[in-house]
Amino acid sequence: MYVVVCLFPLHFHDLFSFCRSSRNQETMKDKDAKPSIHPSKNSRAVPISITFIVLCGFSFYLGGFFCSEKDRFVAKDISKSVETSKGTALQIKAVTFPECGPGFQDFTPCTDPKRWKRYSLHRLSFLERHCPPVFEKKECIIPPPDGYKLPIRWPKSRDECWYRNVPYDWINKQKSNQHWLKKEGEKFLFPGGGTMFPNGVSQYVDLMQDLIPGMKDGSIRTAIDTGCGVASWGGDLLDRGILTVSLAPRDNHEAQVQFALERGIPAILGVISTQRLPFPSSSFDMAHCSRCLIPWTEFGGIYLLEINRVLRPGGFWVLSGPPVNYENRWRGWNTTIEEQKSDYEKLQELLTSMCFKLYKKKDDIAVWQKSSDSSCYSKLDAPDTYPPKCDDSLEPDSAWYTPIRACVVTPNPKYKKLALKSLPKWPQRLHSAPERVSDIRGGSDGGFKHDDSKWKTRIKHYRKLLPAIGTDKIRNIMDMNTMYGGFAAGLVEYPSWVMNVVSSYAPNTLGVVYDRGLIGTYHDWCEAFSTYPRTYDLLHLDGLFTAESHRCEMKYVLLEMDRILRPNGYAVIRESSYFVDAVATLAKGMRWGCRKENTEYGVESEKILICQKKLWYSSKKSSR
Repeated sequence: MYVVVCLFPLHFHDLFSFCRSSRNQETMKDKDAKPSIHPSKNSRAVPISITFIVLCGFSFYLGGFFCSEKDRFVAKDISKSVETSKGTALQIKAVTFPECGPGFQDFTPCTDPKRWKRYSLHRLSFLERHCPPVFEKKECIIPPPDGYKLPIRWPKSRDECWYRNVPYDWINKQKSNQHWLKKEGEKFLFPGGGTMFPNGVSQYVDLMQDLIPGMKDGSIRTAIDTGCGVASWGGDLLDRGILTVSLAPRDNHEAQVQFALERGIPAILGVISTQRLPFPSSSFDMAHCSRCLIPWTEFGGIYLLEINRVLRPGGFWVLSGPPVNYENRWRGWNTTIEEQKSDYEKLQELLTSMCFKLYKKKDDIAVWQKSSDSSCYSKLDAPDTYPPKCDDSLEPDSAWYTPIRACVVTPNPKYKKLALKSLPKWPQRLHSAPERVSDIRGGSDGGFKHDDSKWKTRIKHYRKLLPAIGTDKIRNIMDMNTMYGGFAAGLVEYPSWVMNVVSSYAPNTLGVVYDRGLIGTYHDWCEAFSTYPRTYDLLHLDGLFTAESHRCEMKYVLLEMDRILRPNGYAVIRESSYFVDAVATLAKGMRWGCRKENTEYGVESEKILICQKKLWYSSKKSSR
């Protein structure tokens, strides 16, 4: 009873819909203006109705009694109704959200270390996404750390950031000999070092480019870095025209992903464990692991099977660290040369069985290439083959809370232009209609071209409304519900990058996004995103509440936007007129300033909210 009572009043949109549908039912009459009556069980209708009304009244009474004593994270009601636009609009009461405590400054709801003990240690699955239930969600706004300053602008931010913005000393102390970062005065500096490249990442990538010529001519555009550290590898590749998703798990001390995003380098929280990574099949042109400590040959090679799934045919897998170059390195790995030799042979055997070939190897770097030849994959149909070919029932792009299976996801033979060698080189691929667009319901080359053209017009309009777009004031951008990545494509010439998000409930268009040479992830906006607080300069959404309000409560989506948006960052909210005023009201309760603007065509049914999150500091004493 307590849970029902406390949750029911909070879902204002559901309550609004219920009341509206009830009102519509009451007005339904037959042609003779007589109320429609169900033909059976009439004698029981009145007592049941009376009982229902009495119970509802009693539940609201109890709700007021219990919910008045809820914890301090529940939003306080201001009681003033919002003024709405002309015509039908969602009407809600204004709210103001309290501050979270200082202990929430690095709060990641779905990867919260305080909840890890509830989950299994098996294959580090406790590090995966485990989101809190609705009744545990926090309804408060997160303050920045004491002494927080507006982030240093790109490209200077790649080499330095304010210490107080990411005040974590552990990684500095533990990795000081590897030159990941060092603290000087009020700043962290990033010399570009790493476990396998203590003398600098640029020299390391130069060697890699000598091994893989496609890194120089636009053939390779998208990459994934597993166990990314502070994302120095991905940061260096940006100047070389390669866009990398840097991936690392949440932990108690290192905050690797937060460092990466503070620097202005794409990154998300994630770990290869029991669930698939939130990317489609055949998405990345290259995958990289620099002593990322992933046991590639354990558990039947299941981690490498997931890399195989997300790597496109003809793509490259790069490994540096154990067991590569074991002949010269084994003494520093607390092992024996025999063990390392055995590990390397197991790795080579596993990769060969998955249709990878050793491409090139030099010093500490080994490169394998995934085959695009169907004859190799046909051999996996033979009995007793391990790992076996995945059966047709396993959707290769299903990647939102989907378990990894010990089988090889093979390239779909109907795609003739999905292999790396068949794609146009960057930047031509950005505006070329990908082959996979035809798999989307209603998708076509013409529809893709129209979408591409539409977003060019929209970006011009957005820049008039918000001149900061396209300048160094905005670096990290998220398109919260993209279709083909048109918004990101329209910004590609500016000093920014875009994380394209495709709803796990929407048509699967993320493969098209990657085929264009852009990056993105699947996500469900009823849950928290896999990133730290204060990591994006601009959030863009196009009709998200119109599409998802039947599932996700608007309040929690906006609070999540506030969590991941940097102070003084912007939100461009393109919505139906039905939702615009309600969004503006809730945004005001989060200390955002918003203004309503017309779309580029000035239609009344759709409006644009331009919002800015204010920089404010906690009134509560920090424990740091």
